[in-house]
Amino acid sequence: MHHTLNINRQLIAFDRPLVMGILNLTPDSFYDGGRYDNVSKVLHRVEQMLSEGADIIDIGACSTRPGSESVDENTEWQRLEKNIIQIVNHFPQAILSVDTFRSSVAQKAISLGVAIINDISGGAADNQMFPILSQLRVPYVLTHIQGTPNTMQIAPQYDGCVTDSVLKDLSAQIDILHQSGVGDIIVDPGFGFGKSLVDNYTLLASLHKFKALNCPILVGISRKSMIYKLLDTTPEEAINGTTVLNTIALLAGADILRVHDVRQCVEAIKIVQTLQSTMPK
Repeated sequence: MHHTLNINRQLIAFDRPLVMGILNLTPDSFYDGGRYDNVSKVLHRVEQMLSEGADIIDIGACSTRPGSESVDENTEWQRLEKNIIQIVNHFPQAILSVDTFRSSVAQKAISLGVAIINDISGGAADNQMFPILSQLRVPYVLTHIQGTPNTMQIAPQYDGCVTDSVLKDLSAQIDILHQSGVGDIIVDPGFGFGKSLVDNYTLLASLHKFKALNCPILVGISRKSMIYKLLDTTPEEAINGTTVLNTIALLAGADILRVHDVRQCVEAIKIVQTLQSTMPK
């Protein structure tokens, strides 16, 4: 089954997995914090990701790494506003997403040309997010999280099976979104957001079960600790592990991969698609 989303008033069909390139405007992100601290660097990075095959550019200005404290709304918006304006002017055909848990930031970003809201809190951080989404009529990435970025990795625990718990939580939020009139929903199991290393691999092994939610599935595991802690390396050395896990996610049915390294992800998609096209029906 191929999903569709209404993006920028165009119906986008998932006839292949999409690549969401990460653009962090924060000084403290776990991997690339501080690299894109002026407009020139930002535009160069966007151009690079688009040329390598990114379908969506996901822009974040408030770090959500484990243990991080969120910046205030004004700081987040100051980082976003000028860069969104410049990106839209230079790359008017690009599909932009904003990574925010604040409804006011989401609303202002959409007014500047952003097309997708990516909320790592799943609506829990701002009770106005769902009502605002019902007005904006844009696709929404519903992420599962236990706790907040500041607390989520302090001994996360689940009663019973982590997969069943995450599915139950996402399903409940999807029902609320549908009741609010939000139709275009992307689900993200939230790898690393209040999950132990074993939890993360359990979710990945059960990723096919998320198809029951009848929404496109986004997987964001790029250079995360589930890779570099397992391999006893660093985020900088986690590209090989990222590609391995992205490949596993694709084979399990992931529809969108959120990554730092676009070219390697595009290559993985091409290989997996070729493999799947040769399999007996």
